[in-house]
Amino acid sequence: MSLNLVFKALNDPTRREILELLRKKEMTAGEIAEKFSISAPSISHHLELLKRAQLIEAEKKGQFIIYSLNTTVLDDMIRWAMELGGTSKKK
Repeated sequence: MSLNLVFKALNDPTRREILELLRKKEMTAGEIAEKFSISAPSISHHLELLKRAQLIEAEKKGQFIIYSLNTTVLDDMIRWAMELGGTSKKK
């Protein structure tokens, strides 16, 4: 996991909203795009950045790609942040 990629992905409000949508249920790119007033290529760009940061997973089912939240990376990030906070308290 690259924390730089994760933080870059989380820095954008659209990508954070996509993560919120995927927290509720798996969705196709078309379903995600319906929730926004931006172009389909922009949604694809956001999804690609989230995939590179390993925050979401994509699985091909028939003719569709289904996107879902990858909670493993989020769990790792939370663990890292807690360890970082614990280290600073020891000083």
